[in-house]
Amino acid sequence: MSTMKAAQWDPTQKKIVVNEIPIPEPGPNQFLVKTTSASLCHSDIMAIDTPGREKPITLGHEGAGRIAKIHPSAEGKGFKEGDDIGFLYIVGCCFECDGCLVHNLHCETGKQLLQGFTTDGFFAEYAVVDYQNAVILPTGLDPRKASPIFCAGITAFHSVDSSELKEGDWFGVVGCGGLGQLATQYAKAMGAKVVGIDINDEVLATCKSQGADAIFNSRTNPNWAEDVRTLTNGGVKSVAVYSNAQVAYATAPSIIKLGGILMVIGIAHKPIEVSTMDLTIGKYRIKAESTSIPQRMNKAIEFTAKYNITPEVQTFDKLDDLAGMVELMKAGKFTKRMVIVF
Repeated sequence: MSTMKAAQWDPTQKKIVVNEIPIPEPGPNQFLVKTTSASLCHSDIMAIDTPGREKPITLGHEGAGRIAKIHPSAEGKGFKEGDDIGFLYIVGCCFECDGCLVHNLHCETGKQLLQGFTTDGFFAEYAVVDYQNAVILPTGLDPRKASPIFCAGITAFHSVDSSELKEGDWFGVVGCGGLGQLATQYAKAMGAKVVGIDINDEVLATCKSQGADAIFNSRTNPNWAEDVRTLTNGGVKSVAVYSNAQVAYATAPSIIKLGGILMVIGIAHKPIEVSTMDLTIGKYRIKAESTSIPQRMNKAIEFTAKYNITPEVQTFDKLDDLAGMVELMKAGKFTKRMVIVF
């Protein structure tokens, strides 16, 4: 077999199509992976909307799979054919320079490519993966549900782990979709109390079922911020914004305890406004997190397996389903991570 099916954005037809394309060959430092699951992320909509694209591109940057073939240069790195792995999605970088130690998009070689954005991603039967990006899935992590962990999950873990929480501190989750739900689980596992804020009651209910101590609908409850401050005795120690909405960033500081932290996670379409006075007098601080670099990945994955952190997923079984999944995401008619299982 020399070809495979891949769900691609076709800029000429302006739609997602399933094409028959060659199975890629792993290059230096790469594996060929038989995809087990691939999940949809809000960022994939950005890939679709990228201007100037001329050729079809395979979408998807959250994946898990099984090693089918190892390039000779990647042998002896602790992996073997048949291993179930999860992986990050920036390939071609050196993983070692000063830029890569901040974020692989800063690689000083300039050769970095973002799978699903500037090179083919994971909504395909096979994909290539740099070995530096890969980790063997621990026992207990189901490969069919693991793909959201390798972007959303790791980001959510870092966002909580960097929030400087102590046991019993309050953690605010603004945007209780897939990222917020995972963050809720991580925060509870770390001993924090969680308050979830969203505009969707169904999403809030899912967040509550995953351990949130309290939830508030900021659309239907005009006093939600005051209610949060009352509940938390003055505000949360840290609030992470997982939404990309400007209003989410504008209102999040109102629930932060004096000296607390605003975690920037959701990528807003426009620059957010902050009060420089509030920052200079220490009313709150700003930090940010992302999937980050492979060197930080093991801690997140080990914690995920140890505490049985699992994303709420809605599964699909055909690449043809991707177009409908994207429409559901654009319309906001989803409450779980949407995953294609191969």
